[in-house]
Amino acid sequence: MISYASTTRGITVTVRPIYLDEPSDLLEREFAFGYAIYIENTGTDEVQLLRRRWIIEESDGSRQDLTGDSTLQPHPVIAPGETHVHDGACMIESFNGTVEGNYLVQRADGEQFRVSVPSFPLHAAAN
Repeated sequence: MISYASTTRGITVTVRPIYLDEPSDLLEREFAFGYAIYIENTGTDEVQLLRRRWIIEESDGSRQDLTGDSTLQPHPVIAPGETHVHDGACMIESFNGTVEGNYLVQRADGEQFRVSVPSFPLHAAAN
């Protein structure tokens, strides 16, 4: 499985996307994707995940801008050397698309900053 990674200020985000054959429907133009997200704290301070933002762009130019914290409840704290893993999914109407985004995190001292999510492709194809 191909993975995509980026590091911001000691926080590495790795994404492993996969096309989901079963819930997808070619005739209805509904293409389902899942992804595993690994957020590794390689820094020296713990961080708490507060919010995420995904921008999903399809090959036809349409965009979904998803912001919120519901997928991060109850706002996990990631200690130095630890990794938080969670799964996600999305549905698009095109054969191809891309996802990019960021996480808003907070250090114990209250400092907040955004951690980039690497841009990753969505390609509808049989697995």
